[in-house]
Amino acid sequence: MTVDEAPPGTPVLEMAGISKTFPGVKALDDAGLTVRPGEVHGLVGENGAGKSTIIKVLAGIYAPDSGTMRVDGEELAHVTPAAVRSRGIRFVHQELQLVPTFSVTESVFMGAELVGPLGVRRREMRTRAERILEEVLGTAIDGRRLIRDLGPAERKLVQIARALVQEGPRLVVFDEPTAPLAAAEGERVLSAIRRLRDQGIASLYVSHYLGEITEICDRATVFRNGTDVSVVDPIVESSGRELIRRMIGRDVDQLFPERKNRADRRDEGDGENGQDRDARGDGIALSARGLGDGATFADVSIDVARGEIVGLTGLLGSGTAEVVDTVVGLRRHRTGSIRIAGRDSGIASPADALEAGLVLIPRDRRHDGLVLEQSVETNLNLSTLGRASRLGLLSSKLLASRSDGLIQKLDIRPADRTATTRLLSGGNQQKVVLGRALAADAGILVLDDPTVGVDIGAKQEIYRLVAGLADEGAAVLIASNDPLEVLGLCDRIVVMVRGRVVLDVPASDLTQEELISHMTGSAAGDPTADARTAAPASAPASADTAIADRADGSAS
Repeated sequence: MTVDEAPPGTPVLEMAGISKTFPGVKALDDAGLTVRPGEVHGLVGENGAGKSTIIKVLAGIYAPDSGTMRVDGEELAHVTPAAVRSRGIRFVHQELQLVPTFSVTESVFMGAELVGPLGVRRREMRTRAERILEEVLGTAIDGRRLIRDLGPAERKLVQIARALVQEGPRLVVFDEPTAPLAAAEGERVLSAIRRLRDQGIASLYVSHYLGEITEICDRATVFRNGTDVSVVDPIVESSGRELIRRMIGRDVDQLFPERKNRADRRDEGDGENGQDRDARGDGIALSARGLGDGATFADVSIDVARGEIVGLTGLLGSGTAEVVDTVVGLRRHRTGSIRIAGRDSGIASPADALEAGLVLIPRDRRHDGLVLEQSVETNLNLSTLGRASRLGLLSSKLLASRSDGLIQKLDIRPADRTATTRLLSGGNQQKVVLGRALAADAGILVLDDPTVGVDIGAKQEIYRLVAGLADEGAAVLIASNDPLEVLGLCDRIVVMVRGRVVLDVPASDLTQEELISHMTGSAAGDPTADARTAAPASAPASADTAIADRADGSAS
């Protein structure tokens, strides 16, 4: 049966019973997804829900362990990138995948050039490229312009045109298409998707920004824990809260330790969003004011008091990781200031930060936090070797004593300071990184995604340790895009959307549903409800972001 012979109402895409397991991770578990002809269908879920994995199965990048896939009612026996493309399924990835020195025409036809007896038919290619951009996507761009001379939205539209240039597109998959874009630019992309719907071309729209889902989608499938849990049909303006309720679906009890005082630990009478705290300086260990890097974040202000855990959260790409890097000296800020205990820090490197009493537990412990081939003892003492030396010589007795004490306090297993760090589990490796911070006696701890890649038991242990450090007087800043984590562990929560702080409140003031609403830019009554309006000026897109997806065994 050809595409034209598909009976009316036959789904353009139907995936059923899809399962995919990587070593130690069941990424998809009997998952399904159905897209109707001509609709814009949303795909939503928390990080790790399985959205990226099922998209890669659809693209032919991952082979499923089980399940079936039908396009226009016809089952695909072998799902390969070529087979999927031949059935009219196109992909617009978050990465631009464009060569900056190519023209618009060359970019649209890259890999699908029109060739005749006399060579490449450049004039015909330019005419077709400009026609697709204008008639299909509603924008006029000269086919001779170079990609490097285009704005971010124009580049994204060229990428969409590239997906449409070959005949017979039936379904276009958009993976976070507006993530790098500001307000007006994002709206141009959404307008192009509406035009595709008007012309009968279906779209699968993957996005964390629920405000966009409710704005443009007809229906939406919700993924949780590797499977589709429900379909919201139809999507209306008020569907954001319903989507969030279906996305969460998990019990938060007994995962986090009881705090000695979960109330706001700062003095009463603080100004809105902490504007008066730094001037008072009472109890504030770390204070950032008006930070900006001129590209990914702007006007960021955060205070962390002694004995307080502050959560810095947002979607991937919100700017939280860049802010953390700036605070610890890995990244320079162009505007604003960072003060420690009321004094300008002058931090220009992690070494400066450590000297000032601030230590980072990095997001990538295996590459940035540990020397994997060295012993647990070496890693625990790596930042403070100077304190274990006598007359310029290291004291092996002191190194061993400190290591044994930290191993016992943190319950590092095996309890062997000579063990090679690479052989420890992910959770115990993270405990070693925490132990090195304890050895430094730092008063300020900055943790960047502290529980990524560790099991639930190790998470509980790490939460207990962090809470204990705060109860002993440490100031803790945690950057995490897991709403459950920041709600359960933190005293205050700072939310970033597209590079700006949109919320700074006690954790007790938020439910998980409300926090996700703010993170996704869909909070009712919030002036930032259109997440794109909070973006700083967009930086030029990377010149060469055409990097192939790797089957690395990670589930998204």
